[in-house]
Amino acid sequence: MPPLLRARIGLALLIIILALGGLLRLLDLTDPPLDFHPTRQLRNAIIARGIYYDILPAERTDESTRALADSIARAPARYEPPVTETLAAVTYLITGGENLAIPRIYSTLFWLLAGLCLYDLARRITDSTVAALLSLTYYLVLPFAVQASRSFQPDPLMTASAFIGIYFLYRWSEEFGIRELALAISDSKLSDSIKTSWRYALLASIFISFAVFVKIFIGFIAGGAAIGLVLFTLKGKFWRSSQVWTMLAIMVIPAFLFYFVGNTGSSSEYITNWSVDMFKLITSTDFYSKWLAFLGSLFGLTILFLSLAGTFLAAPRGHALLIGLWAGYLLYGLSVPFQMYTHSYYHIQLTPIIALGLGPIAEAIIAKASAGRVGGGVSIRNERYSTAAVSRLAWWQTALIALTVAVIGFESWVSRSVLIAEDFRAEPAYWQTISDAIPADAKVIALTQDYGYRLMYFGWRKISLWPLASGLAEIRGNSISAEKSFAELAADKDYFLVTAFNQLNQQPDLEKILSQYPIAAQGDGFVLYDLRK
Repeated sequence: MPPLLRARIGLALLIIILALGGLLRLLDLTDPPLDFHPTRQLRNAIIARGIYYDILPAERTDESTRALADSIARAPARYEPPVTETLAAVTYLITGGENLAIPRIYSTLFWLLAGLCLYDLARRITDSTVAALLSLTYYLVLPFAVQASRSFQPDPLMTASAFIGIYFLYRWSEEFGIRELALAISDSKLSDSIKTSWRYALLASIFISFAVFVKIFIGFIAGGAAIGLVLFTLKGKFWRSSQVWTMLAIMVIPAFLFYFVGNTGSSSEYITNWSVDMFKLITSTDFYSKWLAFLGSLFGLTILFLSLAGTFLAAPRGHALLIGLWAGYLLYGLSVPFQMYTHSYYHIQLTPIIALGLGPIAEAIIAKASAGRVGGGVSIRNERYSTAAVSRLAWWQTALIALTVAVIGFESWVSRSVLIAEDFRAEPAYWQTISDAIPADAKVIALTQDYGYRLMYFGWRKISLWPLASGLAEIRGNSISAEKSFAELAADKDYFLVTAFNQLNQQPDLEKILSQYPIAAQGDGFVLYDLRK
């Protein structure tokens, strides 16, 4: 096949795969964001609404609504800068109102842009367009990735920005190999190469810096990639490179200023609650088995181990990058151990790592299928076997292509089915009904789902929360004394709302206390107790 035709087919397949990835993420676009970690998505929606009402012109709202939106928006803890929330809020303003389809569209666009960089990065690591397309396809059609990468969270933007930066970091590393050739040719070529390497260094550091600013935990993975590529490229001379120190400064300073200078209280609280308090988990073998089992449920253990094998089959530069990425992921997992087997979105950044690791495996399979070898290791270049061998090879290649298309089709169908399996369009009205049952200006404490975010967002009602009985509380050694907690938390409240009845069943002492109070209102899925009587 002529090179030009191969290039056109490759481009056409790239466009088709990107279109498929985009289409899957835009299915069921207007359904409320309750399909994937609703607590985290509603948190972002609440904060975005607060920002939206803050920037909304006075003539388009009233002060009481603005004040209520601000009050509710202050309820969620703020651990990261509200980048995605601000982007959504500004777009709400431009488009004329809140629309939760907007952040889904943004997340999808971020993921697709990173996919383009992932494709070219995989192509450079494997030197195979087909292998790169297969890596990209995994990245785009994996059911978990489809759900996670369109969600209203900082994680899709964080991951996309980080891997765009890692792509430019790889290009920077490649440029040093070109520089050696330029040095032997002419001073002008060397000058051009230096300018190019500086450009890649700046692009890499800016995108990675932004990713770490959006959510700091990506620093483990991006840092691992940077260390791997810098050591591979410069060996022990890295400390002499002004580009390395410039990249380090750009990558680190913005996030350091936000998380450890301007936001010290929240950062310290998070580190204490989720890292220091959970450190004991990593000393147990049970933690690692749960972590691995959880990854298997998201990615498939076979795929995971194939990707790890591909890491060792990659060419030296790609090998250095992948080792750095996996090492960074391991350190990241040890820093937040509880989330490693409970929170699936904490693994979204593993998707492109696995996709890149699959590239060398795909390359090896493609090379085998294209090598022209048949049973017994006989080469089709031997004329005695050429006709039969070519026929058999064409048949097996066709079968391999059909199998690949079938797997892609199946995974795409699963992704589509997961998205449309549930319809949450009745939820806003349901929570508004509960909100309407609560008297205006009443002080309410609630035993409810998702930290009360459903009632706060859909019902515009700010509430206090009764603690949940959970595995997390057990790990921390926190026990709920219903009588003591009720005296402290409900003393100044007018009503106690229950919507999480499974939680109430786990707290019989609380159930006994509430039975002493009259029911002010009840309906489908909720009971409101009057604490004033």
